[in-house]
Amino acid sequence: MINTVILSWTTFIYFAAFAFYLVRMVSVRERWGRLGAATARIGLFAHTAALILRWVASYQMGMGHAPLSNLYESLIFFAWSIMALYLIVEWRTKSRSLGTFVVPVAFLCMAFASLSPNISSRIQPLIPALQSNWLTSHVITCFMGYAAFTVAFATGLMALLKGMERRARTGDGSAIYGKNANPSPMNFIRLIPAPGILDELIYQSTVLGFVFLTIGIMTGSIWAHYAWGAYWSWDPKETWSLITWLVYAVMLHARHVRGWRGQRMAVMAIIGFICVLITYLGVNYLPGLHSYQ
Repeated sequence: MINTVILSWTTFIYFAAFAFYLVRMVSVRERWGRLGAATARIGLFAHTAALILRWVASYQMGMGHAPLSNLYESLIFFAWSIMALYLIVEWRTKSRSLGTFVVPVAFLCMAFASLSPNISSRIQPLIPALQSNWLTSHVITCFMGYAAFTVAFATGLMALLKGMERRARTGDGSAIYGKNANPSPMNFIRLIPAPGILDELIYQSTVLGFVFLTIGIMTGSIWAHYAWGAYWSWDPKETWSLITWLVYAVMLHARHVRGWRGQRMAVMAIIGFICVLITYLGVNYLPGLHSYQ
């Protein structure tokens, strides 16, 4: 199908965008960053078109549902959410450094969806429990939350690397990566924004993700009540969704009450994202109501 072909090409486009962002960081030449941003936008445009075509195709096949119903579709929508949110952040912050850390996550999602032998790209009919208007709202809010947590995770990695630069300063306080220093693979750290900016971006991304995840859990509970007769069944994905929600709740609480900043928030963002991966993929292969095919 044409949408699958476009999505396959989009995978390579995202890899090219990541490569351009990486070259920009290593070479400290902004033209590579502009090329990376343009390539990422082209990829997102193609990605959006493919999702729309897949949605239309489902109606033409008599199934008529949003492309959110199986593991393949959830992976490509996750990648779309990551890229859409990242490009908004890039536009607002006027910084392309984050692309080196965010875009590869979207690429890996697309590559996993396309290359895994256990994942089918076929459009499949919805099982009775999924034939609900709650499907779209629940899945979209959850994955927008996951995308925001991905940005927080990537920013956390940048904050840890920036901390390495601060610790690598000489005794007189001057950075070892001065103007006359020889080119070094670590030169790209200079392009990472200041710690204060990173800390604020981690916080804002986490708040956004927390709000979306909260709405996603709420809509999922209402949907579960109509589909299975209970708001909460302690299904593996439900349980890990709650664990993920609690991790980020603790993170935000610690910032407001305990004054956590910098490295602590960065580490918590990374831990939270690990929980997201477990919630999304780790428990997916366990028996449960949320197991994707």
